[in-house]
Amino acid sequence: MNNDILEGNWKQLKGKVREQWGKLTDDDVEEIGGKKDNFIGKLQEKYGLKKDEAEKEWNKLSN
Repeated sequence: MNNDILEGNWKQLKGKVREQWGKLTDDDVEEIGGKKDNFIGKLQEKYGLKKDEAEKEWNKLSN
């Protein structure tokens, strides 16, 4: 799934993100808005992941 499609389907994916990444608040999820860079930044901030690890999680989510 490319980034444009993911952004368009973000409302549907919010539940999955909240379920898998419980430390992300509703505000965090809204701020991410389906954007890769925002998602990666939030995972780094909340979970202390390295950038490449966060990118792998994005890729899992977008498949």
